[in-house]
Amino acid sequence: LRLKFLGFSLGVSTKGTYVRPSGQAKKRVKQSLKLLTKRNRGRSLDVIFKEINQKMTGWLNYYGIGKMKVFIKELDEWLRSRIRQYIWKSWKKTKTRFKNLVKLGMTRVQARIFANARKGYWRIAHSKTLLYTLTNEKLESLGLINMSTKL
Repeated sequence: LRLKFLGFSLGVSTKGTYVRPSGQAKKRVKQSLKLLTKRNRGRSLDVIFKEINQKMTGWLNYYGIGKMKVFIKELDEWLRSRIRQYIWKSWKKTKTRFKNLVKLGMTRVQARIFANARKGYWRIAHSKTLLYTLTNEKLESLGLINMSTKL
């Protein structure tokens, strides 16, 4: 038995009753984050992080009573990839990419090779190189909210 009420899914399982955000609420929050992190928005990272923090703080405060650890972990990983993709796109020129990769701790040879990569933005966002240079800690220090710790 499942029932939707005020954006929550209420149900009964073998362990008892549960409350979690409805599937529609999860889709809506992901869609709104997708709009905030569109690659062609042309906003600074500070503005984007501020908007994301406002959105997710409110969402987590409302839906925080529900069971959603796995969903938040997946959403967090997906959002970090979106941010990495946004940052990579903002470094339009090869020279800028090279300079920023060196600044983030890559060797000059590695940075030159990777700055010339011709893969798509989403694929680059999942590459070992960006995961190594734009770490979760680095993104948090820039101001991105870590939703997993907010629960």
